[in-house]
Amino acid sequence: MSRRPAGPVVSVELPPAHTSLVCVALPAFAISSEEGQLTGRGLQGFYRAGRRILSRCQMRVAGREPVPVQARMVTADSARFMATLRLPTSGGPDPEIVVERVRHADGTERITLHSSAPRPLRLPVEVALGTDMAELGAVASGRAGPELPADVHASGMRWSSTSGDCLVTANPAPADALASAGMLRWEVDLPPNASWSLELRVRPIGAGPVRTARHGTTRPLAAARAVCDDARVRPLLDRSVEDLRALLLRDREHPADVYAAAGAPWRCGLAPAEALTAARMTLPLGTRLAAGTLRTLARGQLTGPGPRSGMIPGPLRDAGPHLPPGCTGTEATLLFPALLAEAWRWGLPSKEVEELLPTAQGCLRWLRTAVGDGAFLADAQSDGTVRCTTQAHAHRAALLGADLLDAHGREGAAELRQWAQRLRSTFRAEFWMDDRAGGRPALARLPDGRLLPHLTGGAAHLLDTGLLGAGALAPGLLDDAQTKRLARLLGGPSMDSGWGLRSLGTKEVAYNPFGHRSGVVHVQETAVAVAGLAVSGHEKQASSLLRGMLSAAESFNHRLPEMFAGEQRTEGAAPLPHPSACRPSATAAAAGVHVLTALVGIRPDAPAGTVTLRPTGGTPLGELSLASLCVAGAPFSVRVNRLGLAMVEEADDALQLGV
Repeated sequence: MSRRPAGPVVSVELPPAHTSLVCVALPAFAISSEEGQLTGRGLQGFYRAGRRILSRCQMRVAGREPVPVQARMVTADSARFMATLRLPTSGGPDPEIVVERVRHADGTERITLHSSAPRPLRLPVEVALGTDMAELGAVASGRAGPELPADVHASGMRWSSTSGDCLVTANPAPADALASAGMLRWEVDLPPNASWSLELRVRPIGAGPVRTARHGTTRPLAAARAVCDDARVRPLLDRSVEDLRALLLRDREHPADVYAAAGAPWRCGLAPAEALTAARMTLPLGTRLAAGTLRTLARGQLTGPGPRSGMIPGPLRDAGPHLPPGCTGTEATLLFPALLAEAWRWGLPSKEVEELLPTAQGCLRWLRTAVGDGAFLADAQSDGTVRCTTQAHAHRAALLGADLLDAHGREGAAELRQWAQRLRSTFRAEFWMDDRAGGRPALARLPDGRLLPHLTGGAAHLLDTGLLGAGALAPGLLDDAQTKRLARLLGGPSMDSGWGLRSLGTKEVAYNPFGHRSGVVHVQETAVAVAGLAVSGHEKQASSLLRGMLSAAESFNHRLPEMFAGEQRTEGAAPLPHPSACRPSATAAAAGVHVLTALVGIRPDAPAGTVTLRPTGGTPLGELSLASLCVAGAPFSVRVNRLGLAMVEEADDALQLGV
């Protein structure tokens, strides 16, 4: 009963990036190999606004290339490379020079030579530079073209092209420069046990310093901190917040509005569904990111006549071997009113909510028009296929949207609730596939009425309900028995890889541990499953997926990629990276925030001035403290002890603890 997309399948092969160190401070980023030298091969180089402004930066000391010994990320926007050098005059096997290179996403690199020699040294240092000024897409597809000819300019090199000019400056200035080779040269005198440093800076001519969205007068994301019995928690939250800040972008025409790019290096622009998802998962860090994302997308809402009026446009997304590509515009349109409703509960000011309400109403009108007299919602750009995940998004949008409309005196809430009730009863009866083991939700319903039985990680969205007033949650699409069965399926060996939730069960047709939608672990879906299972009282399955996710994060140095292979975890092994995954990824970084705050169970109602705590039973990670969150626009800190008792340690004076 599997179904493949009609027409030819176009294969887009991205060059591998899983071993690269990616420094990000959008709109700038730098991609390096573990050797530290930028050779111009593959994706290596400094980028600004999607264009490679420097592809080659190779260093030689005394005519030799240093031997790389270590490479690591220091922060989200910087990496440190260590290498050693044995001089031919040393007379022994030990290296006498340590070469340290600290590379920043903004186009700055600091190179330091540390001497351990007991005698003075005079060393020639050469740095060979080159660029092709190619767009990232051309670099990725192997169409970057040859290096541009260089000119000596002041204390560095300059390149000119039809797409702009680029300049590298050096401090201190080089003693010699050779334009034909793009080479800068110094004669360095190093006393015994001394150091010498060089700073290189690359930038497009006419462009100023990189102004990242995280460096505004008010930070879009709070600097949350964690203390936990499980030592993996703190670095995961620290890196998650750091990566999210590195991926923030400003709307060009409205620079006060900030949103998260989907991920580096492939998706450094606005992806509506991913941006809304990241903003929703990070509401505990404040509502500024949600507000900026919503305002940015509201300006692009489709208007006028036609069946797509009211939609937030978005591209198609591959859905794997069993379904045609899905419409991310459908997902974004359903996420918009849900995010606005929840952001209001977390403390988005009423004035901003009122400004965004017309867009949310347009999304909800599109939903009701698209459903018509039926119960199910099909994707906007499909042949009538009805997907399980789309029903989950639509149900949540209807309930949270109705709550929002009611609270602000707008019409249409009753109609939305009636449709949501009809969807629940119809879904439970017609979308659930019974079997001897207890059944499962169908992956999709085809236009001819057939159900696709495949079990995917997307089913976790059926457990994601949404926040209403007074600490209440919206009802789910499944009844209690179906929820219990789904929890057992998601926690079973077919879906739980030991590192997280697979996108397709191992027993399903076309399972592939490296398949983008047919077996890999998607971090976002794992986080949704952990939170949904915890809320529905299935702590055992939630804890297993959570611990697997924390172990995977530790293996990836706490910077989780958007996906990795769904191979079963074995003793002493590490998860296998996916060569084309974005890392950092906005949804993966936001997932780290989401799972940790879900354990505490914070349910705010800022308009009513209350906050309710519903911590996960069983305290799977021991005692957990989260500080410097944001509720109702004020700092919020909470602690859950080993007995599962939650205590508010910091909150706005006007905020009351609900029951």
